[in-house]
Amino acid sequence: MKHILSVLVENKPGVLSRVTGMVSRRGFNIDSLSVGPTEDPTMSRITIIVKADELAYEQLTKQLNKLISVFKITDLTDVAAIERELVLFKVNAAPDRRNEIIEIANVFRAKIVDVGRSSLTIEATGDESKLKGMEDLFRAYGIKEITRTGKIAMSRASKDA
Repeated sequence: MKHILSVLVENKPGVLSRVTGMVSRRGFNIDSLSVGPTEDPTMSRITIIVKADELAYEQLTKQLNKLISVFKITDLTDVAAIERELVLFKVNAAPDRRNEIIEIANVFRAKIVDVGRSSLTIEATGDESKLKGMEDLFRAYGIKEITRTGKIAMSRASKDA
């Protein structure tokens, strides 16, 4: 099963290395990893996606909690969460086909961020299925390059609040 962990850690050198090292030493492959500062400049949030059964996942979270630099682990796997990735597509774009590519980008609410003689670079954010759909459509034109971030996630606001 795929698990999404949001790990709040100290914003200090070496913390990311200790967290990812512990995950890999336990035999997990990290499917996605994203790190960035939080609203508190002394803290960073690491979003990790790993595949693990329940027993192995429980051991992993216990080991992470033992690290001094880790303040809080939130499992976003089974809660209402907002998940997003960022992707840049560099697509072959002959002048007579550019309008088609731009229309596809518009349908997906993506942005054209660079125009070259023979290519367009498109920036898009969304969930995995949206980005996969865009990739499938752009393949018909020829994708020169794809760059993708790791997934970030945050729990949704409670409707009661």
